[in-house]
Amino acid sequence: MKAKILAFGLAFMALALTACDDTTDGIGGSLTDQTDKLNVQADTFNIGSHSVLASNILSRATDGFLGRLKDPETQSDVTANLMSQLYVLPNYQMPEQSIVTSKDPNGKIIADSCELRLYYYSHYGDSLAPIKITTYELDKPAEEGRQNYSNFDPQAEGYIRTAANNGLEVSTTYTLTELAVPDSVKKDKNHTPNIRIKLNQTYTDKSGIQYNNYGTYMMQKFYENPNNFQNIYNFLHNVCPGFYFKVTNGIGSIANIAAVQLVIYYRYKDAKDGNKVKTGATHLTSTEEVLQLTNFVFDRTQLQTLANNPNASYLKTPAGLFTEVELPVNQIMHGHENDTLNSAKFELQRYISHTTSSYKMNIPQYVLLIPTELAESFFNENKVLNNKTSFLARYNSQTNSYKFDNMAGIINYFARNRSTSASNTNWGKALVIPVEVRTSKDEQNNEVVNRISHYMGLSSVMLLGGNQSMGNIKISVVYSKFNGR
Repeated sequence: MKAKILAFGLAFMALALTACDDTTDGIGGSLTDQTDKLNVQADTFNIGSHSVLASNILSRATDGFLGRLKDPETQSDVTANLMSQLYVLPNYQMPEQSIVTSKDPNGKIIADSCELRLYYYSHYGDSLAPIKITTYELDKPAEEGRQNYSNFDPQAEGYIRTAANNGLEVSTTYTLTELAVPDSVKKDKNHTPNIRIKLNQTYTDKSGIQYNNYGTYMMQKFYENPNNFQNIYNFLHNVCPGFYFKVTNGIGSIANIAAVQLVIYYRYKDAKDGNKVKTGATHLTSTEEVLQLTNFVFDRTQLQTLANNPNASYLKTPAGLFTEVELPVNQIMHGHENDTLNSAKFELQRYISHTTSSYKMNIPQYVLLIPTELAESFFNENKVLNNKTSFLARYNSQTNSYKFDNMAGIINYFARNRSTSASNTNWGKALVIPVEVRTSKDEQNNEVVNRISHYMGLSSVMLLGGNQSMGNIKISVVYSKFNGR
């Protein structure tokens, strides 16, 4: 394409409004010679794109997922199994033994009942669909310092203490409408929907001691050694390594699990009310300080079928499909090796979904653009956004697209490493990856991105794309140089 020479006045204004990125080799002068004239050129090039099957991705999501549904695009099942640990505060206390009235025939304190509650604030699919799960006790906590990926399967990797080894193994069937919960309770503003799993059967610990239920085991372990409940390492290794919730039957919904809580009920004398016997409860809950991981199981063959679409690309989570763009670096830099690349921008347009399913997947709200060769280390090393090789775009519902307004840094990155283009199959390629973004406010009340991780929720979009020759995606660039320099 023939470059267009812009007028000096307009060019100077454009530069004032455009953030400058890294310059190519040979540029170093400043505007000190008033006789020099600044020339600005703009051009447009085609970008190619295609889908790539995501590898097993690093999971740092704060939420978990549980359930099974049919993907409306692939018509294959997506299953989400959940592993969760519990957290203990440094000042955690059980009730004083002297006030507890729940005791066995030998006078030992017991729990009247015990249950796990899996709290969820949103879900995908049919809330009336019955889902059957089996709850297992972990035999050991997840290894310290381990990188946990979306394919982590505690059962396959030997983390489960099964019933064959006297471990906890409980089957539960639930619906997300909470059919057993009265409407008056569900309408309470303080009520959070939850899946309840009763743990009232006889429980045998690793040393062979039997308890009437899991809650009694927890209470007696506390009275035996309270220090194990003051330190999270001791708690996970000596008391409760965690639980695994595996979908065994049913299809139709996946819940977004915000927290897992163990609730232990007991009777006690209330000294403030004339020693009246009342029912009390103590809680242990999952937090960000402990692991909550989802093991996603899906048909990768069906995903590859989507990826083979020559006219489009996909963003599909969790751990499904990314879009890879092929940047025309050589074309962009040809004849401009000694110019400054001031800006580069492109837009990914979303196709309107025409699926007939009643339950369409969500649209990822944020995507990250990063050179393919840097993507793995970005997440593994928990790097932050730098707007040089990593760029963020938010879904715009008005334009139905993702816009990268100034990603010249990526072009400059590849230009500086052009000598590796023959040997590096990823040279000139960048991934577009759905991400979860955490922000905070600085002292000037500006929003600052302080954490980016893979988005692990259920989402899917189809983007206009295809081979570079199709011209479906265009990148606009602006160069500048000083005459005589």
